[in-house]
Amino acid sequence: MPAEIYGESYRFLPRAELLSFEEIGRLAEILAGLGVAKVRVTGGEPLVRKELHLLIERLAGIQGIRDLTLTTNGYLLPQQAQALKDAGLGRVTISLDTLDDGIFREMNGRGFGVDKVLKGIEAAEKAGFGPIKINSVVQRGVNDHTIVDLARHARDRGHIVRFIEYMDVGSRNGWRLDHVVPAADIVAMIDAEMPLEPMEGGYRGEVAQRYRYRDGGGEIGVIASVTQPFCGDCTRLRLSPEGRMVTCLFATLGTDLMGPLRAGASDEEMVELITRVWAIRDDRYSEERSSMTEELRDRRQKVEMYHIGG
Repeated sequence: MPAEIYGESYRFLPRAELLSFEEIGRLAEILAGLGVAKVRVTGGEPLVRKELHLLIERLAGIQGIRDLTLTTNGYLLPQQAQALKDAGLGRVTISLDTLDDGIFREMNGRGFGVDKVLKGIEAAEKAGFGPIKINSVVQRGVNDHTIVDLARHARDRGHIVRFIEYMDVGSRNGWRLDHVVPAADIVAMIDAEMPLEPMEGGYRGEVAQRYRYRDGGGEIGVIASVTQPFCGDCTRLRLSPEGRMVTCLFATLGTDLMGPLRAGASDEEMVELITRVWAIRDDRYSEERSSMTEELRDRRQKVEMYHIGG
């Protein structure tokens, strides 16, 4: 959440304009009835939402949800990790783009250091989460020279790093194609130091390509949505804080679910709305990106990553 936008004077949406935990829980139950088995709580930063463990407890009790996980920057995990574990959270993914403190401060745009993230990871370990996944966005000329160090650090501690190609999510990150380090190059850099071999995917729609260390020392993943887009196999639906259903990370709009929900729509009516939108979705921006001109890409307005999550 860039400091130049979300400074001290920024006025966030009033709580009444956000989905309540009860509303999120109801929509999750409806979606579970439609076959959703995995729920990820993300952000922005989800741990700034007061009493988040109560939402986790509600989601953990929904029949059909087999995998409940959370993505966080890790800063508030020392205070919350145990409560989240006790509430039924299954896994955590922690964002850490590099171990280099100066580069990390530059990348997060807030001047926040690495130490607090590492303490968050330690708290998650102590609470019994594992294996812990670490998300690292790789940007050419910024943190690409620190990839191997982060991979080695995670390997030594039994964590799994997911290296993510730098994407043009939203409209404000100054993305250019030459900023992207292809996933194949990331794998090659790590393989040169710690030999890797491909692994089978865990399920259809899995976004990460998985590799294990040949000596049995764990695994890494790479998410190649720029150089090897996977739109055709995408099974992800996103629910924004103000109740919009978004069918693509690169979407410009979403479908309002809060309005019908608060107007008294029945579960059957919500099911009809959700299935109608899902059935006609044709999002494939990642596949179309390479054929677009730079001007056309720049002109397209997209939901910001810090608003809709990864």
